[in-house]
Amino acid sequence: MKSETLDGRNRSDITIGQFVKIVLKKDQRSDKLTEGTVKRILTNSKRHPHGIKVELQSGLVGRVKEF
Repeated sequence: MKSETLDGRNRSDITIGQFVKIVLKKDQRSDKLTEGTVKRILTNSKRHPHGIKVELQSGLVGRVKEF
C-alpha cells in the first residue's frame, strides 16, 4: 500500500507495536501531536472519520493522525 493512502482513519493500516503520532483529546483544538508505540487499538469499526483511537505504551489515548 502506498504511504499516501495511510492516514490513520483505516483500522487495517494500524498494527500493535507500530510507531504513530496521535492527537490527545485535550490537544484536539491545537492539533499538537504526541508520538508513541501502539499498545492497543480501541476503535472497533473499520474506519473512523477523525482517526482510529489507540492506546500507546505510555498509557496515553488518542486518535492516529500520522505514521
